[in-house]
Amino acid sequence: MGESDAAPGVPLLVVDGANVVGSVPDGWWRDRRGAAQRLRDALAPVAGRGLGAAAGDDGRPDLRDRPDRPDLPPWARTGPLEVVLVVEGAARGITATPEVRVESASGSGDDLIVDLVATALATAPGRACLVVTADRGLRARVTALGAAVVGPRAVRRG
Repeated sequence: MGESDAAPGVPLLVVDGANVVGSVPDGWWRDRRGAAQRLRDALAPVAGRGLGAAAGDDGRPDLRDRPDRPDLPPWARTGPLEVVLVVEGAARGITATPEVRVESASGSGDDLIVDLVATALATAPGRACLVVTADRGLRARVTALGAAVVGPRAVRRG
């Protein structure tokens, strides 16, 4: 598990890479690693501007917040956020960027996400934490720790 460079007060956004990539049938199964890299790159603006970040001239996908997202905490709409992408399987080993920390699960990605959330909240009690996943079991585990949860649409178009 990598160490965070973000200040403890910076809200944490943990993205279940396999779940988010798998939420859009765009051919990701032909290149799981490439799909995870594209997701990592699409998350880059979120670190500085939050989930309200819109696509700029850099060609990255539109991650604009929608007013019909009452489940999105207000603090997640603007940055900065510490963004952590958890990958597993064929996507393991993709590199981090200055904006997005990448954690490769040696086993279960869900277990690593739970560990990341538990560690973040134990280190800085009360820290805002948001997990992006549609996995019901993972949702239950991280909300029991005190994290908020939103579905893949919060970071994906499609």
